[in-house]
Amino acid sequence: MRAIGYQTPLPIENPASLQDIDLPKPVPTGRDILVEIRAVSVNPVDTKVRSSAAPEVGQWRVLGWDAAGIVVGTGPDVTNFSVGDEVFYAGAINRPGTNAEFHLVDERIVGRKPRSLNWAEAAALPLTAITAWEMLFDRLDIGRPVPGTTSSVLIIGGAGGVSSMAIQLLKVLTDITVIATASRPETQDWVASLGADYVIDHSKPLAAQVAALPTGAPGFVFSTTQTDQHLSEIIELLAPQGHFGLIDDPADLNAVPLKKKSLSLHWELMFTRSLFGTADISAQGKLLNDVSRLVDEGRLRTTLGKNLGAITAANLRKAHALIESGQAKGKIVLEGFPA
Repeated sequence: MRAIGYQTPLPIENPASLQDIDLPKPVPTGRDILVEIRAVSVNPVDTKVRSSAAPEVGQWRVLGWDAAGIVVGTGPDVTNFSVGDEVFYAGAINRPGTNAEFHLVDERIVGRKPRSLNWAEAAALPLTAITAWEMLFDRLDIGRPVPGTTSSVLIIGGAGGVSSMAIQLLKVLTDITVIATASRPETQDWVASLGADYVIDHSKPLAAQVAALPTGAPGFVFSTTQTDQHLSEIIELLAPQGHFGLIDDPADLNAVPLKKKSLSLHWELMFTRSLFGTADISAQGKLLNDVSRLVDEGRLRTTLGKNLGAITAANLRKAHALIESGQAKGKIVLEGFPA
């Protein structure tokens, strides 16, 4: 089968950083389903792994987690899906990725593709939807009151893929006031179109901008990017006994200053359930089915920002470069293999 992989971590400008290759077609066993990939999306985790994680000598590492496709085979223990089902999912970080014609995935982390979306629109959703949902409702537990505050949340990096889903989920499933950050006119418009109640500029000091709003101090902050640059501002603007969640990887994170306000710290990695085979691993499949239903009801929309064409090494290199530039808006998707 056709696939895209690499053998050595390299800068994305190097043609060998991602290459078109041929690999054996996998065979499903156990609870795995075999999916014929129709579209994939690219996430920051793809670029981080590509630039830092080398496969075993002589082996190929295939990246890609987000995918939408058709079930073409099932392991003997599969109960949720049959051949012909249309699905979408975000895969597991410790298994071969979705940048291939056929892909094996545990059925418990797979959802049924929204009927109202095409392949590219569906592929844009899973990883960001899972990350946003787990942070908002499993980690931060948004919906519980923070004493002495109005009900508001600040999302830092509002135009990214995860934030684009988080804003929508909050507006659809809660009555909390959403403050989101964006620094350029086009990203500010994007964030507002998703439903953010207030938009502030993360290139300027955050605490003063939040203090100028009529919302009062937020009880929650969800930081998706550049947390190390904003940490002191986050601590200043959060209400006492508030909750701070992040998904990026600061080089250093000193939690001691959180103590004075009794702030809680929450980290989210959507691969945790699949990586450790947790008892609640099937929560991700159920979550994706909820997202699919909300999309088909017209309450959530895809966060597809750019479709770069066929699933090829050249197009994937373009996608990685765009993400590494920090200028991406919404999700970058590739669709179909060349004829």
